[in-house]
Amino acid sequence: MLGTVIRSFAAPEGTPENLAFDGRTLWMSGLAADKIYQIDPVTGTVIRSFATPAGTPVGNVFVGRYLYHCDSTFGLIYQIDPETGTVIRTIPAPDTVVTGLAWDGRNLVVTGQTSDKVSLVDIVTGKVIRAFSTPGTVPKAVTWDGSSLWVVDAAVPLVHQVDLATGVAIQSFSPPVAAPRAIVFAGSSFFMTDIGTDRIYQVAM
Repeated sequence: MLGTVIRSFAAPEGTPENLAFDGRTLWMSGLAADKIYQIDPVTGTVIRSFATPAGTPVGNVFVGRYLYHCDSTFGLIYQIDPETGTVIRTIPAPDTVVTGLAWDGRNLVVTGQTSDKVSLVDIVTGKVIRAFSTPGTVPKAVTWDGSSLWVVDAAVPLVHQVDLATGVAIQSFSPPVAAPRAIVFAGSSFFMTDIGTDRIYQVAM
């Protein structure tokens, strides 16, 4: 059933804020140590880690072989080589407090807490192509499942399935955690983080 916990494991650091999935492994960063971790999604084992390019890491997404990462300190989105942790270039973020990143196959999808909007951003130029209001009031994370967006609203909390073309919520579910901060689609289920328990949860969809 949608939102049911399949299993969980401890996050590698406290206050886990975001997750990405590269098709094989998870990538997480948190506010306690400001590191990016590559994690085995089956065992929860840390494969390796490197420092984030700035403080307050709040979003990760894989696009091809590169990791895109954002922080809410400098309002930048970083293109990172995941093999070395080296920043290749930066893109201005469309919001002063960015909270999540996704990739819809064409554009970066960015959630912002200041504007309470979802923005579609050209990955080359950084130009905002269009933006729309989120269904909730405190968007904390976003992911793309191949056909629609899923946006975490931390105020209620709820996870909203959103039609990308219209910005309208299709359905919503209550997450199985009290303080959700990240969501990522991983093939047939979601992985979510909870800053209340500092754990990563695999959740049915």
